[in-house]
Order: sequence, then C-alpha cells, then structure tokens
Amino acid sequence: MKKRVITATVLVAIVVALFLLPTNIAKYAIAAGVSILAALAYREIVDLKESHKPYSKLIKALGFVCLEFMVFHTINASYIYNGASFATIGLVLLLLLIPSIFDKKGNYTTKDAFYLMGTTVVIGLFFNLLMLLFNGNKWVLLYLILVATMTDTFAMLIGCLIGKHKLIPDVSPKKSVEGSIAGSLLGTVIASVYYYTVISSNINIFVLIVMTLVLSILGQLGDLFFSKIKRENDIKDFSNIMPGHGGILDRFDSMTFILYGYIIIINIINIIK
Repeated sequence: MKKRVITATVLVAIVVALFLLPTNIAKYAIAAGVSILAALAYREIVDLKESHKPYSKLIKALGFVCLEFMVFHTINASYIYNGASFATIGLVLLLLLIPSIFDKKGNYTTKDAFYLMGTTVVIGLFFNLLMLLFNGNKWVLLYLILVATMTDTFAMLIGCLIGKHKLIPDVSPKKSVEGSIAGSLLGTVIASVYYYTVISSNINIFVLIVMTLVLSILGQLGDLFFSKIKRENDIKDFSNIMPGHGGILDRFDSMTFILYGYIIIINIINIIK
C-alpha cells in the first residue's frame, strides 16, 4: 500500500506540473513523455506470451517505428481532428502485414501480423490523441482524466463497502455491480460539474451528463477489456514499472476507451465547433 501511495503521489505531481508549465515548454515535455509511455506500452503488449508467438528483433523494431510514426503524426496540429491520417494508418498496416508473406518458418504468420498490426494501431492512435488533446485543449483532457479516475476510485471504494454482486467474475473477480453503478454515477457528477464550471457553461447540461455517463461506462469497459487480456495471459499486471500500480497499460486501460469514445461523441453531437 505504501508503494502504491508513493507512486500515485509522484504521478499526480507529474500531471500537475505538466498542466502548470508554460505551453511552449509543456508541449515538448508531453511529447517526450508520450514517446516514452508509448514505447513502454508497446513493450508490454509485444512481450505477452499467450497472445502470439515471440517476435524477432527485426519485427519488433519495425512495429516500434510504426508505433512512433503514428504517435507523432501531425504533432503540431492545433485542431483535434488533425491526428493520424488514413494514409498514416494505411502505411502502418502495409508495413506490418507484408513481411508475413515472406515468412517461411512460421515465425511471423498472418495471425501474428494481425495481432501486431492491431495493437500497434490501438496504442499509436491512443497516444496520438492524448498528445493532440493536450496541445489542443489540455483542460478537456483533464476532464477525461477525471472521468476515468473518479469512476475507478468510487467503483473501488463503494465496491469494497457494499459490493455483493460480482460484475464479470471471469474477467475481473473483484469488481461488483454496486461499485460499477456508483462509480459511473459519482464519476459522471464530478466530471460534469468540472466541465460545466471550468471548460464551458454553454453546453446543454443534458448532453453533457449523457456524454459523461457514456464515457464513464466506456472507461469501465476498457478496464475490463485489458483485464481480460491479462487473464488470458495469466498475469496480474502488464509490468511492474510503477510499483503498486503495475504497467503503463494498467494505468491507461480505461483512458484508452474513453479517448476513443470522446472523439466519436464529439463528432456525432458536434460539441466542438
């Protein structure tokens, strides 16, 4: 518990520092940080032994290059939609799929290629969006972080206090229905109040609440999705890089689904003009 608290304190301090730094300095700090985080997340996913056969060093290097290319595509874009393009994604898909054609020993099959392709795109797009959101409107990113952290925190606390019915025990045995509901409700209230008071009071309050609730639910689904990956690979955490908290993917599991969900929602309801 002591290690968990210390690590959490350090992480919070880093996030606060990034948000308080002058913009011209923060953008370089976030770029360096995202590059490192993406690389660590990539290592965690390619090192899983049950999901695929071990990749050769050449294939790992190729995947890493594709990942960083996606992460930094249009890094200086001032508008959130100007992230990785279809051309970028298409190039990455071809670079990762074509080598499987020439594999003669079964070391890089089409199945392995699809796994590497999928994980590289998912991780690359996520960190690309993370950086673009920070550069575009870091307070919106803080709203999304609040959705994730408040939902997770209250789901855990309420679940420990009154949780009696298991949510999906085969995937995550500690999560309860009561905790899940309470986490989404309280997470929605706190994040919605923040958005309305700090970001914009012009938004329709009903739309804001529904959007936040959907994002909260998606965050829990993201948590469960990555928990299932761990269960399929018989591991507790993706790595131990953060004492008491596990790996990069252990911390960004819910945020991954939340960021993707947010981009979909704002395109549908056109909140950002």
